[in-house]
Amino acid sequence: MKHDHRPLFSSRKRYSRHLTPKHIKIFSALALLIMGLVYGIERITPAARDLSSSLFVNYDDELGVNEESDLIEIEQGEVPEKNSITEKKIRKGESLYILLTANGLSPAEVNEVSKQLKGKFSVRSLRPGQSYQVEKDPDNRFLSFSLQQSLVSKLHLERDLESGAFHVWQEIMEYDTRLATLTGTIASNLSLELQQHNRYSLIGQLQNLFASKINFRRDIHPGTTYRILYEENWLDDEYANSGNIMAAEIAFNGNTYTAYRYTDAKGNTGYYDENGRSLNSFFLAKPCNYSRISSGFGYRRHPILGRKHFHGGIDLAAPTGTPVYAVADGKIVFRGRKGAAGNMVTINHSNGYYTKYLHLSRFSSKYPYGSRVHQGDIIGYVGSTGRSTGPHLDFRVVKNGKLQNPLTELKTSAATSGVSKAEMQNFMAQLSVFRAQLNENNVFVANLSKKSIETSTALN
Repeated sequence: MKHDHRPLFSSRKRYSRHLTPKHIKIFSALALLIMGLVYGIERITPAARDLSSSLFVNYDDELGVNEESDLIEIEQGEVPEKNSITEKKIRKGESLYILLTANGLSPAEVNEVSKQLKGKFSVRSLRPGQSYQVEKDPDNRFLSFSLQQSLVSKLHLERDLESGAFHVWQEIMEYDTRLATLTGTIASNLSLELQQHNRYSLIGQLQNLFASKINFRRDIHPGTTYRILYEENWLDDEYANSGNIMAAEIAFNGNTYTAYRYTDAKGNTGYYDENGRSLNSFFLAKPCNYSRISSGFGYRRHPILGRKHFHGGIDLAAPTGTPVYAVADGKIVFRGRKGAAGNMVTINHSNGYYTKYLHLSRFSSKYPYGSRVHQGDIIGYVGSTGRSTGPHLDFRVVKNGKLQNPLTELKTSAATSGVSKAEMQNFMAQLSVFRAQLNENNVFVANLSKKSIETSTALN
């Protein structure tokens, strides 16, 4: 009688191909059980359990999706916050160091924050009587500190409990919105051109407006001309940021591509070409201004286990604090913390669509749970909350309960209808005004409106 003496684990590579999530969970449990029998249950350290978890459990999708065909749960509601907020006024002799250490920050953390605040906020500007707020979680851990700097500005300091990173941003209220023009001939590329004028923030809007007409990497070249009429936000004599583009014209190879903003009698706002044809697709070309796609949609191989697993979205790498836009009109049906997904927003759109925005550093204060949002509204900011190795936006599209490839959906969404016949005369009148303003240099029309803005800087 012959005996088969082949080792049970003769080929690690061949064996790994047959691992299933059920096998992995069993082996993980057996490993912990053996450690407990040999060393005693109390001697299995949290670090050992974390190691086991990272090796055998954390390979799954952030929202627990295993297959592309899985039905997707759509959360309804907002995760209730049970944090405590206290309001006080600065007393004589108090410093930023005293305020922050008294509320849970270590001296080393305060020192780090103070270094990174240099050039953005002077600790000597603290004055007795200024009001401030401190927010803590139910475990009395420090979450945020907000200082009322003046009647029109507030400084916010926030800490991500998972990464330990600090984020500082300034809220400015009551600024003037003015119209301005920017015209020129491109010497290299449009991005560099806008950077030189300190108006780089316009590039995202332009790419979204002309997504179906212009490939900005292939088509834009030296000699291309541009004219842009847009809103600028100012606080007294200080430029804050750029607002909506009102009109834009880009010309190259004998062709001119146009976009004009128009609001009809019913209050619907969109962008149209010179003939009134809509430039608005159902989805924006992209939900944020990202540098690269760090992870695609579908199945990928886990770097440790070597087995395939499913990823339900696309990861868009961008710095912390980068604005995240609603890609279409809709209603916010979820806004809060969602496990490994971190801070997440879910928006319900028409035609059976939902979109999800994961790992946000924070939410926009303008659009709470239940708000209706329009395409292009800022709903949050890129971050690294939840299970994340670095700042990025995990963007997902769900249609009729099934996950879709976001890149495919963003590229193929159909355009909405153009200007109606009843509105055409008013549209053409508005177009004439825009063209006249584009022909003027440095148009400034002050006090168009009063708004509030948020500018952010990431401190990591």
